[in-house]
Amino acid sequence: MKTISTILALGLAAAALMVATTGCEMVNQATSLAADVAAAGGVITPEQAESTKRVGTAVTKTFQDITPEQEYYVGRTVAATVLTQYKPLANADLNAYLNEMGQALAQFSERPETFGGYHFLALDSDDINAFAAPGGLILATRGLMKCCQNEDELAAVLAHEIGHVEKQHGLRAIKTGRLNSALTILAVEAGKNLAGEQLAEVTKAFDESINDITTTLMNSGYSRKLEYEADAAAVAILKRAGYQPGALAAMLENMAKNWDSSRKDFAATHPAPADRLAQLAKIGVAPTATTAPARQKRFAAATQKL
Repeated sequence: MKTISTILALGLAAAALMVATTGCEMVNQATSLAADVAAAGGVITPEQAESTKRVGTAVTKTFQDITPEQEYYVGRTVAATVLTQYKPLANADLNAYLNEMGQALAQFSERPETFGGYHFLALDSDDINAFAAPGGLILATRGLMKCCQNEDELAAVLAHEIGHVEKQHGLRAIKTGRLNSALTILAVEAGKNLAGEQLAEVTKAFDESINDITTTLMNSGYSRKLEYEADAAAVAILKRAGYQPGALAAMLENMAKNWDSSRKDFAATHPAPADRLAQLAKIGVAPTATTAPARQKRFAAATQKL
């Protein structure tokens, strides 16, 4: 008689193969039928049959779109991971300023609302970096903000990150690890039949899969294509909001002065500024340092303690 772990493994392998050759609904039906047959034949208990059905359903869900609510909770996990490596900057005035500006910019994006809303936070680090977690949680380092010479350039930074959220770039990366849904169910269901040591191994595998996802987002960065898409989205947002679109190019020139391919911050997660400037030039965006006096006064007051 086959063991339950063998049956589950064979069932998952068959389901994965059928997804590639048939479709999700057929996989659900086949997995359910197989579980019922096995239960009727006394190979597994009715409870184990239900577990197998839930595992099969979890596998098919990896091919479904992530809902806005799921995106929100995924984003919270990603942001929490970032905050294990970067401390929030204790500057209430600056964070209020970032949120006021960021919320306004988001309203001019193609995705002005998300399930949990947009939230902006300064990070206490000299690294030059920013992170756009799915759902609208955006974090920018003190080092990156120090590269900004005026409010338009800071707005360009935030607009770029909003562009990532607008285009759901984070979800594209996370979807490569959508088996986490199946792994979650499998860990819970298999736990009813596994010994403590085996359960620990399953849990470890699940934890490592989540770590792989967050590591990809934080260290590998988005592809050049997606970074260029975020830049184009930022230009559109800046234009609609009344900021200088050329401020993004000016900001990239500032970043180029700090460019070092060996750095572990933006140099590791973004294309070289020169490449991004070349792409912006193709859509008619040139560097500009122009800004309104009122904006400059506001910017200077908010960033004076950086």
